[in-house]
Amino acid sequence: MMDVYEMKIPQAVYSGKNALRNLKPLLAGIKKAAVFTDGSILNAGLLHTPLKILKEAGVAYTILSDLPPEPTYGQVQHLVEQYKCSGAGFIIAVGGGSVMDAAKLASLLAASDCTVKDLLEDPTLAVRTVKTCLIPTTAGTGSEATPNAIVAVPEKELKVGIVNSGMIPDYVILDAAMVQNMPRKIAAATGIDAMAHAIECFTGKKATPFSDTFALEAFDIILNNIESACSDPNALEAKNRMQIAAFYAGVAITCSGTTAVHALSYPLGGKYHISHGVSNAILLAPVMRFNEPAIRPRLAAAYDRAVHGEKTCTTEAEKSAWLIRRMESIVKRLDIPTSLAEFNVSKDDLENLVNAGIQVTRLLANNMREVTPADARNIYLQILT
Repeated sequence: MMDVYEMKIPQAVYSGKNALRNLKPLLAGIKKAAVFTDGSILNAGLLHTPLKILKEAGVAYTILSDLPPEPTYGQVQHLVEQYKCSGAGFIIAVGGGSVMDAAKLASLLAASDCTVKDLLEDPTLAVRTVKTCLIPTTAGTGSEATPNAIVAVPEKELKVGIVNSGMIPDYVILDAAMVQNMPRKIAAATGIDAMAHAIECFTGKKATPFSDTFALEAFDIILNNIESACSDPNALEAKNRMQIAAFYAGVAITCSGTTAVHALSYPLGGKYHISHGVSNAILLAPVMRFNEPAIRPRLAAAYDRAVHGEKTCTTEAEKSAWLIRRMESIVKRLDIPTSLAEFNVSKDDLENLVNAGIQVTRLLANNMREVTPADARNIYLQILT
């Protein structure tokens, strides 16, 4: 009997030059919209065009921007309550992963008595009743494609994912103008996050023909565009390609899921408030090397797909090793930290990291090689110096 594969994606995705113009037709019949964003987006002027379109469409709006980076579930709940009082019947999110995740949770809780904390215990408690349009301002998190929302849980010093298929958005707009002036540091970290999504989904236990299709294409695009997209403000084609790749990697997550890179990164964000992308970048090469004996054929296949022109590697072992070195070199060339030293994380924190990381069983169960506490300890030790 054939296995059954499932793929859920947004109703419509718009990309390319001036893709934001597609927002206006989506507003037909909408009286008031809530625009989820944050202070950095406001300060960067990225709401100018979306708000102009809302005004042209005659749609009233309220801006909900009281959201810090890497928010806790309580901080997201505060924004949800603001949304419930707004009278808005349509949600637009303009921002990075945290903004989009908050908007998705609000769409799920709009008509529910449940809270974000309740969803941490049982994500199925609520049903989405509000349509959403997500406009990412980074090219990396893939939140615009997934049923996932990540929140920090302070009492556990951990980040936790809430997964509910109702959070897959209705509409997505990928406009390169929204990421053109993104600071290199943010572009790099979010881009590596997308790379991790792609390679983890392709090498995980739950990989399917659906996830393979999107993960491989995403990985190919990222490997060949991320450096120019991060370093050249005028490289709009590369930036748009990165937006598409981040979306594809998000689709791969919905079909497959991430693995030990993300699992072990959650404590770094939850306790030390290291950004999600940087956490994944620090762990990417060490986890890939740990997994390599179990995923060598898959890494070799990714090499065959993503390395263009002359291929110097012939055996699976050579291809696999080359690919891990290439990912590691991209992280270094983009000036992303490769250790925890600059974040004041010491060996005294090791056992807490191990205990927290091992709790992320939802993702560790998808890792092709079992990760024991001793394995997690060895991986963390590599990035503590």
